[in-house]
Amino acid sequence: MPHEPRLRAWFVKRRIAPDVVDELMQDAYCRIAMLDTVDHIDCGHAYFFSICRNLLARRLKRQVIAPFEAISEIESYRDTGMPTPEEQVATRMAFERVRSLLAQLPERCRRIVELRKFEGWSQKEIAAHMGMTEKAVEKQVWVGVRAIREGWDRLEREPEMLPTGRRAS
Repeated sequence: MPHEPRLRAWFVKRRIAPDVVDELMQDAYCRIAMLDTVDHIDCGHAYFFSICRNLLARRLKRQVIAPFEAISEIESYRDTGMPTPEEQVATRMAFERVRSLLAQLPERCRRIVELRKFEGWSQKEIAAHMGMTEKAVEKQVWVGVRAIREGWDRLEREPEMLPTGRRAS
């Protein structure tokens, strides 16, 4: 589930034991798997979070001694399904990083990757538009994505390569 890390972080912040978090996640997955249909789910993250939150609330209420703060925090939390400001900034920065790496690709490769990954064109459409074979388009997408991934990895390692006194904080 793409939403699991965010939910696990929320539980960890509330000092819920890791084994309890694992059980809650497993129970939530089981409940979702038992649904006949998922057509009624508009926001997957909010639905998944609600299931886990309700399971935790039930579990805490059954305990002989339940920390009051944990119950009050769970009941007061309302997930809007919107990313936090920090997540929005991180997403924007990651997108800008990808765009700058994309700009470093050769013109034809860059254009093919943009059409395929950003504009959603099929390989067949790109091949017809650019007068090349689908296999050549596939190869250019592969080369471009690999170059972006390698550039990303290189940028991630950069702080490690700086001397200790000059490391960015």
